[in-house]
Amino acid sequence: MIPFNLPAVTGRETDYLSEAVKNQKLSGDGEFTQKCSKWFEERFQCPKVLLTTSCTHALEMAALLADIREGDEIIMPSYTFVSTANAFVLRGATIVFVDIRPDTMNMDEKVVEDAITNRTKAIVPVHYAGVSCEMDTILSLAKRYGLLVIEDAAQAVMSRYKGKALGTIGDMGCYSFHETKNYNCGEGGAIVLHDNEYIQRAEILREKGTNRTVFFRGEIDKYSWVDIGSSYLPSELNAAYLYAQLEMASEINRKRLDLWNQYYTGLLPLAEQGYIDLPVVPEGCEHNGHMFYIKAKNLEERTALIDYLLKNNCKSVFHYVPLHSTHAGIKFGRFHGEDRYTTRESERLLRLPLFYNLESEKVSYIIKIIYQFFTGES
Repeated sequence: MIPFNLPAVTGRETDYLSEAVKNQKLSGDGEFTQKCSKWFEERFQCPKVLLTTSCTHALEMAALLADIREGDEIIMPSYTFVSTANAFVLRGATIVFVDIRPDTMNMDEKVVEDAITNRTKAIVPVHYAGVSCEMDTILSLAKRYGLLVIEDAAQAVMSRYKGKALGTIGDMGCYSFHETKNYNCGEGGAIVLHDNEYIQRAEILREKGTNRTVFFRGEIDKYSWVDIGSSYLPSELNAAYLYAQLEMASEINRKRLDLWNQYYTGLLPLAEQGYIDLPVVPEGCEHNGHMFYIKAKNLEERTALIDYLLKNNCKSVFHYVPLHSTHAGIKFGRFHGEDRYTTRESERLLRLPLFYNLESEKVSYIIKIIYQFFTGES
């Protein structure tokens, strides 16, 4: 059976875990946490990156830093993971879902402005599959209406938009290092910050509302409780595991892109014959090979293809159920405008196996099975 995903392993993880144990500093913000933060800050040219226990917690921190309150409205796509919405619902906000583009599955930037009201506080673009939203338009709208832009870049580490690293373009950005992501530590995340006031407060929020971080830097002689907060600081063991992958980031990125391109080239004739649709990467976007998906004609055909792949020893999956159609989505939000593409396209999309240690020969096999399904030819 070809699994849908296996967490990336580079070979140095065990060594760094052992080193972290020998250092006898396991609770976070030790040597490896600092190395990871520095790697992101230097690689992506941003002032501050703080590791968190998950991208969910990074988003929750962003909601706190943005001072989201009851009655505020947050604009985001319905086609996203629940954490994107939950972070703001926890602060009392109403989620305003908007439609997606059928080509990239990203928020349709053309429908955002009509969703803005006097209660809108932030726009949250989600860079699906590591392919950027149309950030120029979104940033322009945010500036015109005085809104924050908080990027959900969970899938987008190493992706770029017009040369800028995704996650670093808006007011804040959030990454994921879950085991399904390109770079992982089992569970983990990070928040990207630019504004000095956000940076100072984020350090406090992350340390249970205390000024413990500045105490450890020797800037104050004792620390105390100064604000609200929670335990958003990851273990040093997580950071040690992650750093082994960041050292190999370029190699991991290249391998994933090679596999992505192999899928695309191999399945292109089926797309040209009208059997399937393939992913679209707009001009100016550099993606990271996070996922490869195809689109069947409809839900029934997708279901049949998933079953056919499974019978031929390949695990494939569909992705999000649109949030506006869920019980909680109806309770905590509303869909603005017409659902032209969100439901329809989500029911067609099928994700194929793509992970760092996947062999090229298995990708060729998967392509062959997909051809058999559609054409009957072996």
